[in-house]
Amino acid sequence: MTRPPLIRDPKAIPVIGHDAHLPAVPAVGLSAAAIRQRFELPQVWSPEFLGDANAALSGARHRTEASVLVPLVERDGGLHVLLTRRTDHLHDHAGQVSFPGGRTDPEDVDAVATALREAQEEVGLEPAAIEVIGCLPVYTTVTSYVVTPVVGLVNPAAALSIDPFEVDEAFEVPLSFLMNPAHHRRHRMMLGEQVREFLSMPWVGTGHRGVEREYFIWGATAAMLRNFYRFLSA
Repeated sequence: MTRPPLIRDPKAIPVIGHDAHLPAVPAVGLSAAAIRQRFELPQVWSPEFLGDANAALSGARHRTEASVLVPLVERDGGLHVLLTRRTDHLHDHAGQVSFPGGRTDPEDVDAVATALREAQEEVGLEPAAIEVIGCLPVYTTVTSYVVTPVVGLVNPAAALSIDPFEVDEAFEVPLSFLMNPAHHRRHRMMLGEQVREFLSMPWVGTGHRGVEREYFIWGATAAMLRNFYRFLSA
């Protein structure tokens, strides 16, 4: 089955609605202790998004295993999510906002090992500075990557060392912002004969260079964050 066309300019895709009708995750559920306990004593829940264009991907012959780290950092009395903006010259996901992560290498013993290795390579986070507390369901991208999101608590004192080839910049978004569906926008368009829908969570903030700008969180990253919302609100 043919792979769906890629979306080149997501900001130009019409917004068909917001999800303000859904409740935000309460502040009490967004602490490190609460999220750690949620993984230790999980509730019954179902991920909202399993992948991009699942029907088209079901016929893919080759899929690539990958992992991302969902890094949670305690700042100013609340958790923040560390995200990256990819460099514009990359072949895959150029200029997009994403979690640190990438494809599985043969020496990686499991999905957690992949996520920790990639986070160290891309943003310089040492594995010793990360407490892995659990994994979210796999998400299959339109480019046939089967991605395991690994959730980890990061030592706030950990210093970053950005790989300038892969990462243009790193920035942090309050988890409370991302776990409030009022900030989740739904987009829809036709690509040929196929309907494509995705979420976006635009965030205006300051990156590691100290410059304020809008970061357009969308696609697979936004979908995995929405699954995280479903997990925490179950």
